[in-house]
Amino acid sequence: MSQQGYVATPPYSQPQPGIGLSTPHYGHYGGPSHAASSPGMIKPAGPLGAAPPGGMLPQGHPPPGPHQFGQNGAHAQGPPPQRFPGPPPVSSAAPSYPPYSPSTQSSYPSPGSTASMAQLGGQLGAMHINSYGSGAAPPTQGPPGPASAASVQGPPQPPQPSILQPGSQVLPPPPTALNGPGASPLPPPTHRPDGLPGPAPPNAQYQPAPLPGQTLGPGYPAQQAANYGPPVAGAQLSYPGGFPGGPAQMAGPPQPQKKLDPDSVPSPIQVIESDRASRVGQVYATNARGQIPPLVTTDCVIQDQGNASPRYIRCTTYCLPCTSEMAKQAQIPLAAIITPFATIPSNETPLYLVNHGEAGPVRCNRCKAYMCPFMQFIEGGRRYQCGFCSCVNDVPPFYFQHLDHIGRRLDHYEKPELSLGSYEYVATLDYCRKNKPPNPPAFIFMIDVSYSNIKNGLVKLICEELKTVLERLPKEDQEETSAIRVGFITYNKVLHFFNVKSNLAQPQMMVVTDVSEVFVPLLDGFLVNYQESQSVIHKQIPEMFADSNENETVFAPVIQAGMEALKILFQPQTNVYDSLAKDCVAHGCCVTLFLFPSQYVDVASLGLVPQLTGGTLYKYNGFQMHLDSQQFLNDLRNDIEKKIGFDAIMRVRTSTGFRATDFFGGIYMNNTTDVEMAAIDCDKAVTVEFKHDDKLSEDTGALIQCAVLYTTVGGQRRLRIHNLALNCSSQLADLYKSCETDALVNFFAKSAFKAVLHQPLKVIREILVNQTAHMLACYRKNCASPSAASQLILPDSMKVLPVYMNSLLKNCVLLGRPEISTDERAYQRQLVMTMGVADSQLFFYPQLLPIHTLDVKSTTLPAAIRCSETRLSEEGIFLLANGLNMFLWLGVSSPPELIQGIFNVPSLAHVNTDMLTIVKQREQPEMVFRQFLVEDKGLYGGSSYVDFLCCVHKEICQLLN
Repeated sequence: MSQQGYVATPPYSQPQPGIGLSTPHYGHYGGPSHAASSPGMIKPAGPLGAAPPGGMLPQGHPPPGPHQFGQNGAHAQGPPPQRFPGPPPVSSAAPSYPPYSPSTQSSYPSPGSTASMAQLGGQLGAMHINSYGSGAAPPTQGPPGPASAASVQGPPQPPQPSILQPGSQVLPPPPTALNGPGASPLPPPTHRPDGLPGPAPPNAQYQPAPLPGQTLGPGYPAQQAANYGPPVAGAQLSYPGGFPGGPAQMAGPPQPQKKLDPDSVPSPIQVIESDRASRVGQVYATNARGQIPPLVTTDCVIQDQGNASPRYIRCTTYCLPCTSEMAKQAQIPLAAIITPFATIPSNETPLYLVNHGEAGPVRCNRCKAYMCPFMQFIEGGRRYQCGFCSCVNDVPPFYFQHLDHIGRRLDHYEKPELSLGSYEYVATLDYCRKNKPPNPPAFIFMIDVSYSNIKNGLVKLICEELKTVLERLPKEDQEETSAIRVGFITYNKVLHFFNVKSNLAQPQMMVVTDVSEVFVPLLDGFLVNYQESQSVIHKQIPEMFADSNENETVFAPVIQAGMEALKILFQPQTNVYDSLAKDCVAHGCCVTLFLFPSQYVDVASLGLVPQLTGGTLYKYNGFQMHLDSQQFLNDLRNDIEKKIGFDAIMRVRTSTGFRATDFFGGIYMNNTTDVEMAAIDCDKAVTVEFKHDDKLSEDTGALIQCAVLYTTVGGQRRLRIHNLALNCSSQLADLYKSCETDALVNFFAKSAFKAVLHQPLKVIREILVNQTAHMLACYRKNCASPSAASQLILPDSMKVLPVYMNSLLKNCVLLGRPEISTDERAYQRQLVMTMGVADSQLFFYPQLLPIHTLDVKSTTLPAAIRCSETRLSEEGIFLLANGLNMFLWLGVSSPPELIQGIFNVPSLAHVNTDMLTIVKQREQPEMVFRQFLVEDKGLYGGSSYVDFLCCVHKEICQLLN
């Protein structure tokens, strides 16, 4: 069967620096035999907030290769290796900067009047640019943005490199080095007259010195005509809305010494815009099995007609292969990304609530699946056949209804569970702990009142904000006030509990000094209704600790105290965060942590508690009140307000033939099927991988049902059900046609980030590259028309997969970069592990907007451009956002009228760049900004998008040979 495929012609006349191939690895990341020790202690390079610090390349040292990490699994000698080594000494030499290549044509329009520019400044301030995709929450609802800005240490001036002239016969990098990151030394830059390093000549070849104990391997094997199997009838090598210089111009043999034009490779921006053009504003009805939904970046109205909205469930492919052999052949992961509490826009219908009284939900007797549109009623409506396990069940008398002439119940459209993909049930006492109704949830605020937090004003800021936050406590839709109770604990090296009972004149403080055996000194008056006790609560806490000089703080006992206060049985203090987190989950206690570190705090350990309990970790490096307080307050407010369910258990059921085998997210699992979360909110997603255990049928398809048992903010126990039907096919072409790249990247990121705990980074990167190549090689061999070996053919649904995978490979979690602290790696890892598809799409391919083209009379944002330095212009102003960081980049020739309109200062020189988010071209903080231009070569390792395409193509050719 013929399929469309994208064709590009990478130039292979030159080896690509930093890219090598090793023995292919496929399938799952290995077991814990490669266990690495706990991360080494690294002091952050500077108080840079959530933004990664600038580069510090020590003079004379290449970026550390795999040998420096000692990540050789069981073969490692000597002491156990550290996962992240400390940074080498940093030279104080003057920093130098990578080159800036202005585009040949300015994209700046003629400036308007000063009044228009002032209006533009107002618009810029009101922008919600860091929201995750369309239809998502406002920007402040995402993870915390960048904190304070400090000076960024640039890399010292490298010694003058020797550039090998074209034609020199050199070997490519060693085959053990993959994709640059932490693998092989960076290619040396040439130097321009102005002292800034320039790019290496396009045909220059660089021979890295062999590392100790390594030898240079043989080069890539010569290109041969691949055997593509039986010929397939005429694939059209073009796309709807094709790319500049369409495929017809790119076919044929490669031109020697010619660099592949970045404009000729697939563009994520064009894919996004093309989907928007065809589907934006339309109604997407979920009435057909195996439908491919609009991209997460496309804003449309979703109408539930029997399958769950893609806001709740997205899949890596909407057509499963019929057999495990097919799945193994294609190597496409079969997974679903489930966001059970996703935010639904106001123009879409909220979930219906079904209440069957004491009888409870109707379920299959064998597999326990809940009543849903996939159940088939038979024998006049007296019995039904389960769509998941085919068991025939009796219909309970209270649920009986006659069938119409096509065998459908007469009340089909009156019952949400028969006609909709998503709905809720009121749970009976059988679904409650100890068969008792749950208590209303409680929020306990635990505030660190150590000396540094008192002196920098943080405690005062939090206490002043409490009034705003407590008035926004979440409540049931129909209720006027929140049922959530509140309590307060402050701590330094001891714990202070506050009695805020409504009949008191001011709070009473009780101190627990023995943190080894925590107990709650009071219960009456500790957890209270805010409306009743607000006059007592707002008596100022800061004054009580104004004279404190205690700088020591405890953490584990604080969480222990919170569990005790929530009327939990005493557990012995273990001092192990993992055990503490499991105790919290077992007792329905969710922890959200706000960190304000000025040095290493071991986020990897502290973060376990919020991650395993379904909470969120916020981190503000080098917190400065005047710069970072607003971001912190926004995060605090949104965390309190967002849609949330407590004490949740999720189970994913499937129809016969396949099953859920692996789960990724902020979850705890006590067995192989139940996903436990002390809480789950609208931003948290769980990624589920499926495997075959039998053959699937093309006729019946594949069914997925996700059931979440949880307690509402009003204290009611409920079941939230999401159902989805997928197609099945024995044709590989159907599988590739139905893939969703954004969901694939979410899965690959989470599986790789989970593996970093027990696998060497180099092995993980190799697996990612090899699996990417294997998926594309299988498509070329089995689905595409035969073509020259020099052509790279990509399936239409995966044409931008390489750029996303390359961006993932360059993320600091998968790089051994000493410039990024261990804490920052652990923080980003934890964020990604709970991301939904929209969040991960923006995180791995940031939005870059040319602000200078903004129409001041319009409310729409300018169209995004590709994330590459070549797209920037000296006359322009660009906004870059990835949901975690935001930068405003100012070109050196930005028109004064534009600068004056936005910043109200005379010229570019007067713009204050104390905040890291303001970046001037050719100034030091630009180093940090450049890390987010994901199509370019990584500053500390990692190939460019074009180079990565070449690397993947070489590997595809090897596989096909």
